Amino acid sequence: MGAMFRSEEMALCQLFIQPEAAYTSVSELGEAGSVQFRDLNPDVNAFQRKFVNEVRRCDEMERKLRYIEAEVHKDKVHVPHVKELPRAPNPREIIDLEAHLEKTENEILELSHNAVNLKQNYLELTELRHVLEKTEAFFTAQEEIGMDSLTKSLISDETGQQAATRGRLGFVAGVVQRERVPAFERMLWRISRGNVFLRRAELDKPLEDPTSGNEIYKTVFVAFFQGEQLKSRIKKVCTGFHASLYPCPPSNVERQDMVQGVRTRLEDLNMVLNQTRDHRQRVLVSVAKELDSWSIMVRKMKAIYHTLNLFNMDVTKKCLIGECWVPTADLPNVQKALADGSNACGSSIPSFLNCIETDEEPPTFNRTNRFTRGFQNLIDSYGVASYRECNPALYTTITFPFLFAVMFGDLGHGMIMALFGAWMVIKEVSLGAKKTNNEIWNIFFAGRYIILLMGCFSMYTGLVYNDIFSKSMNIFGTSWTVQYDNATLEANAALTMDPKDAYIDQPYFIGIDPIWQTADNKIIFLNSYKMKLSIIFGVVHMIFGVCMSVVNYNFFKRRYSIFLEFVPQVVFLCLLFLYMVFMMFYKWVAYSTKSEDQAFTQGCAPSVLILFINMMLFSSNEPEPGCKEFMFEGQGTVQRVFVLVGLCCIPVMLLGKPLYLLSASKKKKEAKGIEMQEQTDISEAPKPEAKASHDHEDEPFSEIMIHQAIHTIEYVLSTISHTASYLRLWALSLAHAELSEVLWNMVLQMGLKDHTYVGAIKLYIIFWFWALFTLAILVMMEGLSAFLHTLRLHWVEFMSKFYSGLGYIFQPFCFKTILEQDAKED
Repeated sequence: MGAMFRSEEMALCQLFIQPEAAYTSVSELGEAGSVQFRDLNPDVNAFQRKFVNEVRRCDEMERKLRYIEAEVHKDKVHVPHVKELPRAPNPREIIDLEAHLEKTENEILELSHNAVNLKQNYLELTELRHVLEKTEAFFTAQEEIGMDSLTKSLISDETGQQAATRGRLGFVAGVVQRERVPAFERMLWRISRGNVFLRRAELDKPLEDPTSGNEIYKTVFVAFFQGEQLKSRIKKVCTGFHASLYPCPPSNVERQDMVQGVRTRLEDLNMVLNQTRDHRQRVLVSVAKELDSWSIMVRKMKAIYHTLNLFNMDVTKKCLIGECWVPTADLPNVQKALADGSNACGSSIPSFLNCIETDEEPPTFNRTNRFTRGFQNLIDSYGVASYRECNPALYTTITFPFLFAVMFGDLGHGMIMALFGAWMVIKEVSLGAKKTNNEIWNIFFAGRYIILLMGCFSMYTGLVYNDIFSKSMNIFGTSWTVQYDNATLEANAALTMDPKDAYIDQPYFIGIDPIWQTADNKIIFLNSYKMKLSIIFGVVHMIFGVCMSVVNYNFFKRRYSIFLEFVPQVVFLCLLFLYMVFMMFYKWVAYSTKSEDQAFTQGCAPSVLILFINMMLFSSNEPEPGCKEFMFEGQGTVQRVFVLVGLCCIPVMLLGKPLYLLSASKKKKEAKGIEMQEQTDISEAPKPEAKASHDHEDEPFSEIMIHQAIHTIEYVLSTISHTASYLRLWALSLAHAELSEVLWNMVLQMGLKDHTYVGAIKLYIIFWFWALFTLAILVMMEGLSAFLHTLRLHWVEFMSKFYSGLGYIFQPFCFKTILEQDAKED
């Protein structure tokens, strides 16, 4: 209760640690997670700090771990998560870990290098085999066509006789990537002017790239030509297109012998590759078991050295000094962590903690649990509370789901939401263990308790509205009776039920009577009912927010603000808007259809809105004959007094605080002048909790006056606008109910009207459409809309009355938090 009511008390402490115990002490503090360190070297470059070399060593180990992890994931080896987080290694273990990572990286590098070489040799032999096999068909076709005819096709008629005497055709065989074949053919044709005969055949199966492991598709080609000059040109083209050339004997017997030798070498090489893969797999599986543990230890080491770089060395170079914010409740834990750190390294001189006084604003720390964390996040999204300021999250745990339920009131829809929230709460351990980057799911899971409460409260308001999927339940029996006979009922489509005769003076046990579900004026009744409820809840919520400001005034020793700000504010709000709420209740109680006094019957009840407008304008309306203008005797006088007193509160709010601060400032200056004459010692600085975090005493009077004028104008205008803003409760509730009714009548009722066998099938299909629209529109979209409107009512209408939100969050040095952030970034 104390931690949720306001932020915890913080202390600024100095740590004095021996250099040999610094690493282990900071490690223990990281495990405790109760200390936020301050940088004592803000002007020192990051590369000139004391432990920069250790940080670089950690960076190098992280690089090695990233390489090892990439190789493990490349081979699709499962990396098991550690059940218990390892502690940061001590300095001796760091050396062993560094050497082990170096050895592991070199071993994997050597294995990878050997595997790439073997795969490259295997690829070249495979391509050579394909070249020898595919070119066999080319040479067979060549022999059938005949060399002379082929030669004549390669040369022109003019030089045919001379070229034929130069000898047989030469050829070049190799493989080229399939997508480069068209450009490759065009280039060969251009450089030879059409004097190259190219034969090609595509490989049926893709080959594996030795470096990346990707599939590559290649084509075998043989280029026939004549002349050494053309041969050199062809080889240059092949080099430019990254085509691999392989020797191919012209003799059939030699080709067969070469193919046989290549196949034998491929079998041997394949056996070596399998053995290499098995060995690499064994190495990576053994490494994967320790990979997560190594990563955590290296991250902890790096965090420790980064934190040690925030420390300062004393003049004697024999002690490290650090400053940190610590919750006063955790001071014993911090002292114990320092003692454990000194004992772990065997230091003879213990480390100690010294609390110091400061005028600096401490960070805000609200200790939360799994239930309250979601509500605290809603408040922090608006602004982190100032130090020791009243925390709205405590009251938001009830008011937020309740105001949401006022807009989302439906027993069926609330049950769906409550079941979804309950499922996430019950399965939170297993669901939380599954790390995911789905942002929408992470938001839902973080607010699982909010969703559960919103669903439960919506079920309650749905019961009060007597609304379940737009239908009503007659559980306790209606309070109305039918006064007409059957003939009259059959002859008329609609009949009026007079409350004098039809109402039995026993209200429905809880909520709205189910007979309103069939009434033609249902929406008129619900419109008035929900509008008045929204104003009542809004005024009560705002008054509660204004009353919470008293807690801040009292805690920050600004008790003058209770009389000069709180009292006129609450009087102004109560005399005008709480009085309007009073008139609503008085009208419900005083006026009845069975009243003996004609002036207090149903038809004579005055409009609360008209009365309030006339009250503010000091005007009146002529009542109906037999009716009264006001609800009770002397109401007109009371209303005029209320308005005048409310108007008198405005000058108090405007001038009270500035004049008081001006008077107090003069007295303070006079007292300070007398004190300086009596003594020259500097007075002790006030404690942080005694400092008024929202005060303006040190500002000039003009600044105070301007600020107070803005605050007063804002408050007076906001009482009107904020009261009207709560009408969103009425609007969204009415819209949700009407949309649910339209969905029932326009969709599901289509299947319910058909009573044949075909109607059963139709109902089955229509039900799923109705269920889909209900979940997508009414539960999710309407739920999101109601959530955002509720958030606005808390941020603006409620919290603006007492909450400043000018603080900064307490971010302790905690290994758990650091590892969670790294996991999200990964």
